[in-house]
Amino acid sequence: MTTLLRLATILCVTLCSATGFAQEGGRKAIAYMQAPEMSSGLCAAQDTASAIDCAMKQCIDGGGTAEDCQVNATCNPGNWSVDIFMMADGGPHWHQFSCGWQTKELALKAADLACSTASQDGLVECSAVQLIDEDGKITEPPFN
Repeated sequence: MTTLLRLATILCVTLCSATGFAQEGGRKAIAYMQAPEMSSGLCAAQDTASAIDCAMKQCIDGGGTAEDCQVNATCNPGNWSVDIFMMADGGPHWHQFSCGWQTKELALKAADLACSTASQDGLVECSAVQLIDEDGKITEPPFN
C-alpha cells in the first residue's frame, strides 16, 4: 500500500470514528491490524486512536513490522466484530475482520456472506474463527 493511500485510510478512519465516538457517548472503539502471514493485533479501547496504537503494538510484538502491520478494520462504536479466516489454493492465508454489527448474529451473517463465494474466489477455506464483543472479549467456535 502506498504511503499516500495509507495516510488517506488512517484519516478516513479517524474522521469517521471521531463522529461515532461523539454520537455514542464514549462507547469503546475496536481496531484490527494485520501483517499477512506474520502477525496481527486486536484491541478495544476508549477511542479509535488508542485502539489502533494498541493493535499496532500487538502486531509488532507478535512478529510483524511497523511497515507490514496495516489497519484491517476499525469501528467506533465497536459493537460486535467477526474475524474470518481465509486460505487460498496454494497456501496463502489471511484474516478479514468485520466490525460494528449490532448483534453477534449479524456479525456471523457477515462472515457467511464473505464466505459465500469462497470456491469461486479460489479459497479452500473460509470461516468465522472469532466473535468479539465491544469490550474486546473473544469467543471462539462453536458460537452459541
